Amino acid sequence: MVRSAGSWDAGAGRAGRGVRRGLRSAIACHGVGLHSGAAVRLRLVPVAPGAGIAVRRVDLPGAPVVPALWNYVADTRMCTVLADPARPEVRVGTVEHVMAALAGLGIDDAMIEVDGPECPILDGSAAEFAFLIGCAGIAESGVAREAIEILRPVRVVDGAAYAALEPAGPRAGAFGMALEIEFAAAAIGRQRFACDLTPGGFMADLSRARTFTFADEVEALQAAGLARGGSLANAVVVDGARVMNPEGLRYGDEFVRHKLLDVVGDLALAGAPMLGRFEGARTGHRINNMVLRALFADAANYRMVGAVSELAAVA
Repeated sequence: MVRSAGSWDAGAGRAGRGVRRGLRSAIACHGVGLHSGAAVRLRLVPVAPGAGIAVRRVDLPGAPVVPALWNYVADTRMCTVLADPARPEVRVGTVEHVMAALAGLGIDDAMIEVDGPECPILDGSAAEFAFLIGCAGIAESGVAREAIEILRPVRVVDGAAYAALEPAGPRAGAFGMALEIEFAAAAIGRQRFACDLTPGGFMADLSRARTFTFADEVEALQAAGLARGGSLANAVVVDGARVMNPEGLRYGDEFVRHKLLDVVGDLALAGAPMLGRFEGARTGHRINNMVLRALFADAANYRMVGAVSELAAVA
């Protein structure tokens, strides 16, 4: 377990000066997997500038590595799972929260080491991963950062859900994000949240938003082998109009903020910061990955550009 991220100075995490950023030192935590319920240890490790972000399964022979990239996503049911297509047993689930913390704080290069098939859920948000990053320290390199500039609108639709990536237009210095959700449960209803994604904004507006589920679905999920590690300590549980967690919500609209946190983590699998805007409704891990696949399906949709300014967001 780790301390709350609330005491860390988010101002230390500015995505600055167009250079790649990594970790100053290695740092570890332990917890349980949300779906497996198994104990797991996670370690964030510095790597060379330009190496990008990847996940290493230290419990498997040879400690194989899976790149944290959109085309290595093998499953999106209930979480985002990365896997090596040549070795299906080399897989790591529930990567979205640690990826959101790394991306939200502008980390370009790091190794995520885990000793099991799932990242720990910790408190159900990205706050404790962000705290770990702050404790490890952020190191700016001398290597220039590249970003993915969105040139043409890309939109995918899945029933009532949609996700879109659009050019930044006149607001070229920020990655804008907007999301709407709607659930029948009276405790949630319809919620919308919009923000510019910067490290300080990520810490204040998104990092502490926890995953959520519904009381009448818990038993079915566990019978299906999912949510075995879930509890009120790592998820918000909703029963109609009631939030069952004794402490209540961290934000009045925590539900939509968590869904946007998931978007940050899933879009981080683009492999570089993005310059543009995200707009979505009723999104989940599947459609978040679909919009990246649509983006990269046509080279005319984007281009790689140079240094990202301090105001630019990291997605």
